[in-house]
Amino acid sequence: MLTHSIRLPTDHGLTRIEHDLLGDLAVPAGAYYGVQTARALDNFQITGIPLSHFPNFVRALAMVKKAAARANGKLGLLPERLEDAIAAACDEVLAGQWHDQFVVDMIQGGAGTSTNMNANEVIANRALELMGYEKGRYEHLHPNNHVNLSQSTNDVYPTALRLGILLSYGELTGAMENLCAAFQAKGEAFAHIIKMGRTQLQDAVPMTLGQEFRAFATTMREDVERVQELVRLFREVNLGATAIGTGINTDPGYAPLVVSELSEISGESLVLAADLIEATSDTGAFVTFSGVLKRIAVKISKICNDLRLLSSGPRAGLGEINLPPVQPGSSIMPGKVNPVIPEMVNQVAYQVIGNDLTVTFAAEAGQLQLNAFEPVIALNILQSMRIMTRAMTALTERCIKGITANEDRCRKLVTHSIALVTALNPIIGYQNATRIAQKAQSTGRGVADLVLEEGLLNPAELADILRPENMTRPRRIAPLPSN
Repeated sequence: MLTHSIRLPTDHGLTRIEHDLLGDLAVPAGAYYGVQTARALDNFQITGIPLSHFPNFVRALAMVKKAAARANGKLGLLPERLEDAIAAACDEVLAGQWHDQFVVDMIQGGAGTSTNMNANEVIANRALELMGYEKGRYEHLHPNNHVNLSQSTNDVYPTALRLGILLSYGELTGAMENLCAAFQAKGEAFAHIIKMGRTQLQDAVPMTLGQEFRAFATTMREDVERVQELVRLFREVNLGATAIGTGINTDPGYAPLVVSELSEISGESLVLAADLIEATSDTGAFVTFSGVLKRIAVKISKICNDLRLLSSGPRAGLGEINLPPVQPGSSIMPGKVNPVIPEMVNQVAYQVIGNDLTVTFAAEAGQLQLNAFEPVIALNILQSMRIMTRAMTALTERCIKGITANEDRCRKLVTHSIALVTALNPIIGYQNATRIAQKAQSTGRGVADLVLEEGLLNPAELADILRPENMTRPRRIAPLPSN
């Protein structure tokens, strides 16, 4: 195994000349990428988001290349010296080196060919250095002939994307689990605080603030399980399929061997797709996974809407909770503090929802034996995972953990709400309850006072019914007398 390394020289604007089917092109002398990457840099100045923006995707590419080198070596197709040099270069990428050389824009034509060649060229040039040669001396080790041996973009790119998701989803579910724990902690802290539940923004029936926050935890915890279930789809890969799934230009034993090598290198249990032609053109797993990311976004955005409503005011709104102040809210209104963290999460959710639509269109647009639009699928899924992870982390640390309750305000709203009559309905009957509600509405008086005034209940009976624990959970009720 080659282990020595060489420090990058400073090129001071110097270039080297590389050649491809379109002719000669100058490449920065110090660059590890080559001619095809340089052309892609000129052609695809689109998002400004390079491959290096997603380190696990870059690592996944290196894992695929290392697995291919090992499989080709074991099959006698790649000399041991070249195999070891390629593997050593890949190990450096896995360790975080040379990521700045993965420069191609995430959105590109060619079904990801520029991404594949960016990886091939960086690994080839670093491997050449490890062997004692200068970058660009491809007669000794070639990006296509050796690094890309037994491969096509059409099996490398989707395999690397699937693996990149497998390497990344734990960060997302970790952020979700932390958020669930924060909601659950608030649920326990607020378990004793009675408040008014609302439907359609109107008073409904009493509940506890703890119940409200525990419900937030439950709904998010469901989607931790959904993500963990769906990532299994990405364990099936088409590596070894090459161009369209027929395995052209590979040894008969290559596909199962390279998938086994990739499983060992990545630590992920990967399996070879049963139908490689189907697997090469199908993007259904990305559609399904993007859908659950949208589901998470919709849920978390709804929760943030609730947090903004519950904290509205502070004096002219609901004002039931206080969000921690994290920055001044206005350049003109002194003392104003806005719910900026929930607002940020809302906007992230909108982006994720839009990303899902893009993934849907891109998956549908595939034609015949290949979907040429996987680069935009990759960008949108990886971006959705990243921004949702960061947004939920910020929401947990900068908002949920610091929320406090206005207990007196919560109780006052319950006491003065006409909706209290719902709790009395099984005891005094629907007609009496309706009449009391109408009278309370027209006079501005409290429901409890009117019930006592009319002698429908005595004070002890009323107090028992209106105890928080009796209004916020099921209880056995005596049947109303029949006429």
